[in-house]
Amino acid sequence: MSLPDDYLEYPWRQYGNDHNRYDWSMLTDRPQVRWPNGKRLAVWVNVSVEFYPLNQRGIPFKVPNGMTMPYPDLRHYSLRDYGNRVGIFRFLKAFERYNITPTYALNGQVAERYPSLMRRLADTGAELLAHGWNMDHLHYGGQDKTEETEQIKRTLDTLRKHSGQSIEGWLSPAKNQSDNTPDLLTAEGIRYCCDWVNDDMPYRFRTDHGDLMMMPLPTELEDQFIIGNNLHSEDSWVQQVKDAFDFLMEESATQGGRMLGLNIHPWMMGQPHRIGCLEEVLEYITGHEAVWQAGSGEILSAFQAQAGSGSEGPL
Repeated sequence: MSLPDDYLEYPWRQYGNDHNRYDWSMLTDRPQVRWPNGKRLAVWVNVSVEFYPLNQRGIPFKVPNGMTMPYPDLRHYSLRDYGNRVGIFRFLKAFERYNITPTYALNGQVAERYPSLMRRLADTGAELLAHGWNMDHLHYGGQDKTEETEQIKRTLDTLRKHSGQSIEGWLSPAKNQSDNTPDLLTAEGIRYCCDWVNDDMPYRFRTDHGDLMMMPLPTELEDQFIIGNNLHSEDSWVQQVKDAFDFLMEESATQGGRMLGLNIHPWMMGQPHRIGCLEEVLEYITGHEAVWQAGSGEILSAFQAQAGSGSEGPL
């Protein structure tokens, strides 16, 4: 049986990208960015506050850090739950001690199952962004568009209702998307997304309902990726974060402002044997005068406000 004539035809085959979602550019060729008050490195501390169902479906795959043993996998379920019962409050104390303004990425179901926790986080004045419905409701290629639309709408409606915030940012569970996800996000009023990690700075991403800004949140520096996936020690995580910080700080001296995104999980770094490592990182970050530590939305606003910053279509 022969292939159809159009099998090898693709309308976006071209130099640079095989799609029209964003313009191709090198980071070093873009206009330099300057952060408020002459700061050189913007640091965004993102906390993922998640709910892992005990009986996970695993569609289309088992989410990282999800249940791995036969039902009921109480070992992993209760460890994740530890973060929302204990670890997050150690985070709050550490953030207060080091004057950190974090951003909290919440599953929609957290607002239903932990309403007092969600209110506690919202009452700090920190920005909340949507992190999908829960850590078993992924967005994926081939997903029914109606189903995904309902999933996104339910997540945003729940978080907006219970938090009182407009909720303008989005982080997909497992950073997984379908082809429709960016278009569905902008249709529901999402301003920026943190799933794509192919840059160090924000960039414009085209959708059917207007522009969506991508705010890269590096997977390579996540606590769960370094410790849980790569099986490095928590001390190694500290060193890797410091190394990334130092490099970006040095780069910013000649190439303009840079951004460091750090994604952490209270069930991991909120453990009594690891919270000291988080505090060491926060002390290191806040010990540099050239650092501007702020929430993700505030950093993005400062980026977009600069004429010629490349915010209209870098990458």
